[in-house]
Amino acid sequence: MEFLKRLGFYMIGLSIGIVFLAFFLKKKSSETGTEFCYFPNCRTLKDIRSKPLSYSEEINSMLETKKLDSLDINFLLTHGDVDFRRSDTKSGGCKTYFIEGEIKGKDMVLKVKNCPNKALAEQVLAE
Repeated sequence: MEFLKRLGFYMIGLSIGIVFLAFFLKKKSSETGTEFCYFPNCRTLKDIRSKPLSYSEEINSMLETKKLDSLDINFLLTHGDVDFRRSDTKSGGCKTYFIEGEIKGKDMVLKVKNCPNKALAEQVLAE
């Protein structure tokens, strides 16, 4: 009986501690804009967003003809899913990533070349 009583106190203290920890971490992340990226998809997208982004001629022409918007590209870079099977992650210099997402009801794939100092959006494919 003594063990169950101690276990109960331990569980109560642990749950109160978890609630306080979740409250403080949520408040800290909302105030400072910090983002905790532990999974490969989140880390890859955050790395691409942290660099200056330039567009290829193909994407520039799509932007000029209003077939695509820069907000669509930013949406893919924020909420997209990286297809690591199709991506070339073993390259020495620039790595190529295929980022999938849904834009305006269509499934789109953005091909991005991620270099150490910059990122280049090369191509948008509709699937």
